[in-house]
Amino acid sequence: MQFALDDQQRLLVRTIRDFVKRELMPLEDRVEADGFLADDIAAEIQQKSRDLGLYAVNIPTAYGGGGLSVFDWMLAEEQYGYTSDILIRRAFGNVYEILLEGNAEQIETYLLPTVRGERTCSVAFTEPAAGSDAASIKTRAVRDGDDWILNGAKHFISDGLYSDFFVVTAVTDPDAGYNGISTFIVEKGMSGFNVGRDQPMMGLRGTSHVEMSFDDVRLSQAHLLGPEGKGLKMALSTLGRVRLAQVAARATGKATHIMDLMLEHARERKQFGAQIGTFQMVQQMLADSAMDINATRLALWQTASRIDNGEDPRANISMLKVQAAEMLGHVVDRAVQIFGGMGYCRDLPIERYYRDARIYRIYDGASEIHRVVMAKSLMKGDTSLYSVE
Repeated sequence: MQFALDDQQRLLVRTIRDFVKRELMPLEDRVEADGFLADDIAAEIQQKSRDLGLYAVNIPTAYGGGGLSVFDWMLAEEQYGYTSDILIRRAFGNVYEILLEGNAEQIETYLLPTVRGERTCSVAFTEPAAGSDAASIKTRAVRDGDDWILNGAKHFISDGLYSDFFVVTAVTDPDAGYNGISTFIVEKGMSGFNVGRDQPMMGLRGTSHVEMSFDDVRLSQAHLLGPEGKGLKMALSTLGRVRLAQVAARATGKATHIMDLMLEHARERKQFGAQIGTFQMVQQMLADSAMDINATRLALWQTASRIDNGEDPRANISMLKVQAAEMLGHVVDRAVQIFGGMGYCRDLPIERYYRDARIYRIYDGASEIHRVVMAKSLMKGDTSLYSVE
C-alpha cells in the first residue's frame, strides 16, 4: 500500500489550498458577522471554482463532474476543511451521489443541472424523532392511483433555504421494515410542501438548517428516486460517503489549519522571556495534536483506498467518523488553551473553530451510534477494524 502522493495529486492539493486561502478565507469574517453569504458573491466564487475544474469533483466525468477517485476526492475535501461550510458549498458544490440512482429523465432534470451549478439539492432524511436512527422515520408516502401522497416533517435540513429540490426519505410499506422506505425528489414550491424556519445553531454561520413539512404533497412516479423500498439502503450509502468527506476529511483539514495557527502562535508569543513553544506543557499539546492529525489522515487514506478497490468498509467509515470528529475537538480545545484569553475572544477565529467543531460529533450519526456499529461489526468477526488480514 503506497500513500506517497504523485505529481497530479500534489497539484490538486496545492490548487485547492491556494484557492481556499485566496478566494474563500477572506470572506469568513463577513459571513460570521452577517450570518449569510450574498448571492452575488456566491455566484462569483462558484464561477471561479468551475473555471479551475473544482466543482462537483466527486461526480463522474460522464455527467460533467470531476471524476476523482475516492482517494483523490478525500484529498480535495481535506483542503475544503480549511474554510467555512457555507463557502465550501457555494464554491465546490454539494452534489450528492444518490442522484446517480435516477433514471435518464431524472438525471437530465436534476443531476446534470446540479453538476453545472444551476440547481442546488439537499437531502432530507432527519426527523424530530429520527436523527441517527434513519430507519425510524415517520414521514409516509401512500399510493393514490399512479401517484403518491406525502405527509410528514423533517428538520435540521442543511442548506434548505437555498436549495430548490430535496431528496426525501419516506415510509412506503410500514410492514416491510428496512425494505419499506423509499426516496423521492420533492421540489420547492410544490403544493403542500412548506419550508419552515431556519433553526438557530451554535456554529456553522451562513448555512441554513431548516424545518420542513409535507401536507398531502402529490408526487408522480417520476419523483420516485431509485426502486421502491430501496430508499434506506441508498440513503445509508450516501451518508457513508458524506461521513467520509464532510466529516473525516474536512475535520482533518480544519485540524491541520488550526495546528498551523497554534505553531505560529507558539513561536511568536513570549511569556517569562521565552517563546511559549519552549514550555514543555505547550510542547505536549502540540505533539499530541500532530499525532492525532497524522493518525486520522492515514486512516482516512486507508479507508478511501479500500473503497476505490471495490470494498464496502461501513464499519471503518463509522470508526473514522468518530476518530476524526473527536480528534478535531481535541485539537481545537488545545488551540484555545494555547491562545489563552485570545482563543476565547471573537477577535480571533479560534473561538469560531471551537463552536463549529462541536457538531462533528453529532451530525451524520452521533459518535455513540457509530461506536455501536463498530462493536456489532467486531462481534460478527470483522477484524479489519484493528488487525491486518
